[in-house]
Amino acid sequence: MKEYDVVVIGAGPGGYVAAVRASQLGLKTAIVEKRFLGGVCLNIGCIPSKALLKSADVAYTLRERGKEFGFSFENLELDYSVAHKRSRKISDRLVRGVGFLMKKNNVDVVMGAAKLTAKDTVEVTPDEGEVETLKAKNIIIATGAHTFTIPGVELDGEKVVDYEAAILRETLPESAVIIGGGAIGVEFATIWIAYGVEVTIIEMLDTLLPLEDQAVGKEIEKAYQKRGIKVMTGSKVKSVETTKNGTKVTVETGDGDQTIEADLTLMAIGFRPNSKGLGLEEVGVELTQRGDIKIDDRMATNVDGIWAIGDVTGKLLLAHVAQAMGVVAAENIAGVETVTLDYRMMPRATYCSPQTASFGYSEAEAKEQGYDVKVGEFPFQPNGKALGLGEYQGFVKIITDEKYGEILGAQMVGPDVSELLPELTLAQRFELTAHEIARNVHAHPTLSEALMEAAEGAVGQAIHI
Repeated sequence: MKEYDVVVIGAGPGGYVAAVRASQLGLKTAIVEKRFLGGVCLNIGCIPSKALLKSADVAYTLRERGKEFGFSFENLELDYSVAHKRSRKISDRLVRGVGFLMKKNNVDVVMGAAKLTAKDTVEVTPDEGEVETLKAKNIIIATGAHTFTIPGVELDGEKVVDYEAAILRETLPESAVIIGGGAIGVEFATIWIAYGVEVTIIEMLDTLLPLEDQAVGKEIEKAYQKRGIKVMTGSKVKSVETTKNGTKVTVETGDGDQTIEADLTLMAIGFRPNSKGLGLEEVGVELTQRGDIKIDDRMATNVDGIWAIGDVTGKLLLAHVAQAMGVVAAENIAGVETVTLDYRMMPRATYCSPQTASFGYSEAEAKEQGYDVKVGEFPFQPNGKALGLGEYQGFVKIITDEKYGEILGAQMVGPDVSELLPELTLAQRFELTAHEIARNVHAHPTLSEALMEAAEGAVGQAIHI
């Protein structure tokens, strides 16, 4: 039996970062992974999807915008299989990088399925070989989450698929129905429509990206309709059937039931925590009714020495949030100075086209919290850099408290807006106001000028609008 100060279960973004930080702080550390280093994000999620989105952006420009940019092709050929291979190479490169980080930081990697047999003991069952037992003063659960489906709808991995089967496909369908208008749904829609796939998105709530401000969802819906994507919001899927040639989806709409036939149906309605089968209940760890692991601000569970981070806690299902949680957990275990995370103010981004990015309160949420709200908003259409890129749909909207000028949140739609978030989240964290952002000189021409312009609007001194 090997003994450790820290054993991390799950080697996704949160888990491997927690392991590295724990080792940096002088704690003898091991990480247990059932499937692959890097987790969903690096292998079949965030990273390969961004590679495919870049290929899709190029494909869309070649197919649809050549005349605008002054070029044409007589026989344009788009080979999605090449884009797919590129995405896998990028993923593999980063996964190898995680392996390197484990070696560099003296973190022992144990491959296999983990289960707690006591609050300080982990049994690891590999695919082949003998069960290994690890003793740990501290155990960090970082097992992530999995997709769930509509009751009665079965994923077959070929015609009815989740994000994993979709991202590992080397070929494209001719037509696809996407059930769910959240981040995964709209990103796959962006990829597929760029290659000429006929795409329909079905969302039960009133707008796409329903967790964002309604103005964001409406702007994306407008952009998608221009691209030829059929968007059905406020619509409920009643059934999904597989047919000889594909799938048949029955949808309940305000105008009655509709049936949509397509080669492929992607299920993208949400996630559930990977908390079953770990022995958590047996050692007394408290879970929510949904199965999320309950934690405090330190990432500690109710059982001394057991911690949890990332998607399995249900806090905010984003890779960068899991990483931040992993660092905080390791620092609390080591007893060094750390921070308390504010999940409300965490950055959020969706890499559709145009991109969306946000953090904090929406205008409506801020008013509900009792703030006297002042808003600064600036569209990308007058922004010189956006015009030069040919991508000028969208806006920057900054929400502030009129009394003190405090930044309460922001919502953005537009080109590369995910790259604009850090200025705003940094300003909010260190109590800068819209006035400081407005006074900060931004290089011209840049997309970041839209932040300055929105901030100027929030303090009542807008120049270019």
